[in-house]
Amino acid sequence: MKITIFGTGYVGLVTGACLADVGHHVLCMDVDQVKIDKLKNGQIPIYEPGLETIVKHTVEAGRLAFTTDTEEAVRHGTLQFIAVGTPPDEDGSADLQYVTAVARAIGQHMADYKVVVDKSTVPVGTGDRVRAAVRAELDRRGLELDFDVVSNPEFLKEGAAINDFMKPDRIIVGTDSDRAAELLREVYYPFNRNHDRMIFMDLRSAELTKYAANSMLATKISFMNEIANLAERLGADIEAVRRGIGSDPRIGYHFIYPGCGYGGSCFPKDVQALARTASDCGYEARLLNAVESVNYAQKHVLFDKISHYFGGELNGKVVALWGLAFKPNTDDMREASSRTLMEDLWKAGATVQAFDPEAMEETQRLYPDQAGLTLCGTKEQALKGADVLAICTEWKEFRSPDFQSIAAALQEPVVFDGRNLYEPEMLERYGLIYYAIGRGRNQFHAV
Repeated sequence: MKITIFGTGYVGLVTGACLADVGHHVLCMDVDQVKIDKLKNGQIPIYEPGLETIVKHTVEAGRLAFTTDTEEAVRHGTLQFIAVGTPPDEDGSADLQYVTAVARAIGQHMADYKVVVDKSTVPVGTGDRVRAAVRAELDRRGLELDFDVVSNPEFLKEGAAINDFMKPDRIIVGTDSDRAAELLREVYYPFNRNHDRMIFMDLRSAELTKYAANSMLATKISFMNEIANLAERLGADIEAVRRGIGSDPRIGYHFIYPGCGYGGSCFPKDVQALARTASDCGYEARLLNAVESVNYAQKHVLFDKISHYFGGELNGKVVALWGLAFKPNTDDMREASSRTLMEDLWKAGATVQAFDPEAMEETQRLYPDQAGLTLCGTKEQALKGADVLAICTEWKEFRSPDFQSIAAALQEPVVFDGRNLYEPEMLERYGLIYYAIGRGRNQFHAV
């Protein structure tokens, strides 16, 4: 089937590449000429394991192409996937200008039946706005053409997006059109052969499902961070507590790992947007507001621990930082906890020596003139001359370091672990003082 994808970010590029990989003919459109030129030359603008291989293979096979020509993009596909950004406005609501711009473009150029598939994360009611935008352009042209609007939210985890797309837990489709539903069944048939993963519902329910899913996961994280902070003050060990509650099948072990706050392109934005949606319809989403408030505070926890250790005197201190991306296996630093920590440290007069396996270039782009930041080529280089070590991302290569070398390199043998990678007893054997999240031992009891 011929498919058009508007947007070549994480969602658009992964969607286009995976659909092309199973035989569809996909044209990805983006207004960014530099990005499209790079993609045509085989350069992937984002880091996502496995993506580059699929893109190169499908381009060479003639099933994946890229363009900046809107008219060509609309003409190409019966299915028009919208996978553009929906960044938060100042009030927390989702900015839909890019979504509506694509909808207008489709209405301006379509000449036959189209299915407009909203892949972007959008507030409830956006499908109606997309339909109205397309219809308005058709009316302006004096045309009566059939089209359908479908909500098909993505559930891709950065760092595991290819596997998530190829082996989905569920495929949500929101539509009231049998014709559109059958086309979506055909598109997703290669991913749906062994077990029927497709769940059909109305448009608004599909839009709410995406926000509800991400907000539920964010809620679990903030809840565990609350319990971790309490455990710390009570002298309990959150890792023991986590195992104890996770063994209950009603709770499970997923997303109950405490840490220094969640980040990324989805959870912060989606919790804010859903809370704003609730406010707009006259309902106060007290739980969602609390989830956001807890996460905001949690992102400052590592700084609070470091500041407490040094008695509030951080001017001139050097902090080695392992991990900059908001999670492992990505270079994405949107809303990353590392950014909050670094900015807190700089305000206090400290400097940072940082290393991340993938996010160094993105860090340089975000902080091009930051005198208090040194980007290091290895995690070992980041330790040289540093007073203490802080960890913000649970990359695999940080899990089994040479603790003896860490103790020898640091001016103060102290590790502040925002992801609970280690066992306190192990670090104690190497003479390291260990501050984690909610581990009870070696913690102070008032932040």
